[in-house]
Amino acid sequence: MENKVQKRQADRLIFFGLLLFLVGLLIGLFVHQMKNPRMALSAHLEGIMNGMFLMILGLIWERLLLSKSQLKITYWLVIYGTLTNILAVLIAAVTGFGKMMPIAGGSEGTGIAESMISFLLISLSLCMLIVCFFVLLGFFKNMKSNSNE
Repeated sequence: MENKVQKRQADRLIFFGLLLFLVGLLIGLFVHQMKNPRMALSAHLEGIMNGMFLMILGLIWERLLLSKSQLKITYWLVIYGTLTNILAVLIAAVTGFGKMMPIAGGSEGTGIAESMISFLLISLSLCMLIVCFFVLLGFFKNMKSNSNE
């Protein structure tokens, strides 16, 4: 039963990865129309890279040895983290705000947009750290189990 759930999660990760990759490509078509083109380029790259990350994760997902709850938590955190990443940078590109991303030309904004960008960036960072921890743990358990055979 658990293998079916893990297989379904793996397929969905690949699907969302392809979708995110496509969104990244589409954003690339509109880079020069955004208020901050440098940030728009970052959003384009985030879509491409996070899409590839989800596809690769989907390909190794069934090799992770994690409990059902750990798999569920990791799955939803990686979906949230990757989608939130592109959303935060896209909002920054459209508004020109993004004080937490000064290298990409984000200026300090006021109000809801700046608060939303900051919240999204902080929350996705924490999510992705947890995801990486669980994926490494699950893959390490798999390697250890295979070496004992």
